[in-house]
Amino acid sequence: MKILSDAELAQALDADIFHTISEEADKLGLECYVVGGYVRDLFLERPSNDIDIVVVGSGISLATQLKQRLGKKAHLSVFRNFGTAQVKWRSLEVEFVGARRESYSHDSRKPIVEDGTLEDDQNRRDFTINAMAVCLNKDRYGELVDPFYGVEDLEDGIIRTPLDPDVTFSDDPLRMMRCVRFAAQLNFMIEDETFDALSRNADRLRIVSGERIKDELNKIIMTATPSRGFVDLHRSGLLQLVLPELAALDVVERRGDKAHKNNFYHTLEVLDNVSRRGAGLWLRWAALMHDIGKPRCKRWDAAQGWTFHNHNYVGAKMVPQVFRRLALPLDAKMKYVQKLVDLHMRPIAIADEEVTDSAVRRLMNDAGDDIDDLMTLCEADITSKNEGRKKMFLENFRMVREKLADLKERDYKRLLQPCIDGNEIMEMFALPPCREVGLLKQALKEAVLDNSVPNERGPLMRLLLEKAHEMGLFCKN
Repeated sequence: MKILSDAELAQALDADIFHTISEEADKLGLECYVVGGYVRDLFLERPSNDIDIVVVGSGISLATQLKQRLGKKAHLSVFRNFGTAQVKWRSLEVEFVGARRESYSHDSRKPIVEDGTLEDDQNRRDFTINAMAVCLNKDRYGELVDPFYGVEDLEDGIIRTPLDPDVTFSDDPLRMMRCVRFAAQLNFMIEDETFDALSRNADRLRIVSGERIKDELNKIIMTATPSRGFVDLHRSGLLQLVLPELAALDVVERRGDKAHKNNFYHTLEVLDNVSRRGAGLWLRWAALMHDIGKPRCKRWDAAQGWTFHNHNYVGAKMVPQVFRRLALPLDAKMKYVQKLVDLHMRPIAIADEEVTDSAVRRLMNDAGDDIDDLMTLCEADITSKNEGRKKMFLENFRMVREKLADLKERDYKRLLQPCIDGNEIMEMFALPPCREVGLLKQALKEAVLDNSVPNERGPLMRLLLEKAHEMGLFCKN
């Protein structure tokens, strides 16, 4: 982090957009400041195209003047109900709001808003590192206004609220999710009093919509080490409210000298593993949810110890419930996560035994275009502390990948789909769509996947006629 003097801040803000805003504010006789995340990121030397401007007076008036000054290439949006405006110009988005004072009722996140001073506006900010302001008026250009020592907190790597954290979080409970998210994104620690207030106010999160919670969860998931955020969510009691299925994994049961691993921390290790491999959002969601079926499937077997049979199937069935509650998309993205949760044990089962062509062909048929992501998830799932066993799995996964690459090179979709389809079967035997057609198609499919019959017309036709004869069906020709 770089400590910036007022002169250095003025230099950092030496761009046309800031000087133009400054000139128009002075013409209107309005105090104006750059605030929030843009100021924070100046100190952290992080690039940002989102600029927040607080105006002591009418933010809409200044935004309107800026639009006129910038001309046709600028786009102005005005939100009079909220007293805000946005100007989009080139790659920048500049948000204008009048300085305000806020008060809240207990059952709503929507504040009662009144015009206020810069001090009022800084008091209502969520965290000290987001409450800093830099003046843009000519006579004070570059002057930092930092009443809550946000610069020191940036330097120390601390997330802290400007005022009483109980009031801050109770007023707007979404700030609790933002608190954890900022700590995860910036690799900061949450100050003790602020963290304790998360626990005390966790239940207030119930008034926040699933959609807003989802947005913060997605940002936590996409951090470099998302486990940090989920540990903080769990320790504070927030996770039990937003993702109880994940929180339920944090249990270890023991019978005599046999205990199962803690599946919560295992899951976070898998999530970090896929994240290090550059996984996208939905593969990270699949990693987060791959074991959520385990608590419902846990059984004690005297011979085997603790078992979790079919947890992949049960977990896949739970995915839509989670996505619906959090307003996540109920489309192909959800089906992708379901598929990976359902199939995540298959490559491990293959790698635990001899890697056969038949098993790999079946896996590729079921995973389709998502096979590479499935393999990434499964390799990330090997978190055993037994180095010998871990090495064996990863070596077998390498063999699986080689066989998959060979199938891809030879056009696996053509290789795995029998060249005789259902329409031809119905035509040959004068059948409508029915169970018998499905059985014949499945027989051909199984033969192709097992590679017991070449995927060629002659051999498959002989097999088809043989199976049809066993079923008492005869070709009409």
